[in-house]
Amino acid sequence: MKKKILSLLLGTAMVFSLTACGNSSAGTSAEATDDAAQESTEAADTVDAEGETADAAGASGQKYAVILKTQATDFWLTMWNGVEAYAEENGLDVDLYAAQSDTDYEAQLAILENCINSGEYTGIAIAPCSGVNMITGVKAANDAGITVVNIDEQFDEAEMESQGANCVAYVSSDNVAVGNLGASYISSLLEAGDQVAIIEGIAGNASSEDRASGARQGFEEAGMEIIGSQACDWDMQKALDTAATWITQYPDLKAIYCCNDGMAMGVMQAIANANKTGEILLCGTDGDKDAVEAVAAGNMTATVAQDSANIGVVSLQLLVDACENPDSFTASAAPEKTPVDAILVNSENAADY
Repeated sequence: MKKKILSLLLGTAMVFSLTACGNSSAGTSAEATDDAAQESTEAADTVDAEGETADAAGASGQKYAVILKTQATDFWLTMWNGVEAYAEENGLDVDLYAAQSDTDYEAQLAILENCINSGEYTGIAIAPCSGVNMITGVKAANDAGITVVNIDEQFDEAEMESQGANCVAYVSSDNVAVGNLGASYISSLLEAGDQVAIIEGIAGNASSEDRASGARQGFEEAGMEIIGSQACDWDMQKALDTAATWITQYPDLKAIYCCNDGMAMGVMQAIANANKTGEILLCGTDGDKDAVEAVAAGNMTATVAQDSANIGVVSLQLLVDACENPDSFTASAAPEKTPVDAILVNSENAADY
C-alpha cells in the first residue's frame, strides 16, 4: 500500500490530506512540511461510472486529487468520507484536500496550484468555493495535461470560455429541483395565499441561485405569497437576524425555505425566540446531522438531503474513467451534468438518517 500524509500551510488556511489506501491527517502547524513516507502500491480493480470494471488507477500508475470546499460542515465531511472509503475499497491512489471554509477562495486556489506544480496527479476533481475562484487553476491544469472534473458548485461557463479552460464532467444535485422540492413540500402543508420567504446563500453563488430559483418556482406554483428572498452568505447569524426581522414585520408569515442547513439553524432559533416553533414551517437543505435531529424533534419541518457521499464517489468514478479512457469524454467549458438525486427528510423518515 501507499501512504502519504501531506501537510500544507497555505496563508491562513489549514489543508487536509489523506491517502485513498490508508489513513487521513489534518493539516497541522507552521512547522508542518510536505515530506511524506512512500511505500509500494497494490493493484486493484475499480468500477467506473457506468458500472463496468476497469483497471485500477494504482495498477497503471495513475494518481488523483480531490479538492473540496471545506470539512467544516456535515455535507462536505460526508463527501470526504465517502470518497475516502470508495478509494480505499477500490485500491485507488487518491489525495483529498479542503480549505478551512467555503469562502477561503485564495487558499483553495493555492491548493490546486500546489497539486499542479507537484506533477503527481493525472486527474483532479474540484468542488470550487465559487463559480470563478478556481478557473485560472483549471486552465493551468489543462495546460499541464491534467484531467479535471467539476463537483457540486459549477464553474462559471462564460469565465471558463473566456480563459479557455475546460473540464470533462460536472456532478451535482439538481439544485433547482432541490429548492423546488423543499418549497413544494412545505407549501403542501399550507393554504394558497399564505406568506412565505426564502433565505439564500451568497449572492451570485450558483448553488444558492439555483436553489432559490427552484424554491420560488415551488412557492409560486402553490400560490404562496413570497414576502422576501434575502442572501445571508451561508451565515447562521445573518439568517437568524433576517428571519427575526421578517417575523416582526410579517406576523402572518407561515414558512421559510433556507438554501442550506447552517442558515436554517439560525432561522430555527429566530422562530423559537418568537415562540412560533411549529407555527412557522421551516425547511433547510443538505441533510446535516443537526438539521435531521431538529426535524426528528419537531423543531424543523424538513430538510432536503443531498447525497453528498455519492456525489463525491460518482465524481471520482468519472475522473478515473476519463483518465483511463480519454477518448470517451469531451472536454468543455460546460460539460453535461451528471445529476445525483436528493431526498426529502421529514418527520416520517428522519429516524432513518
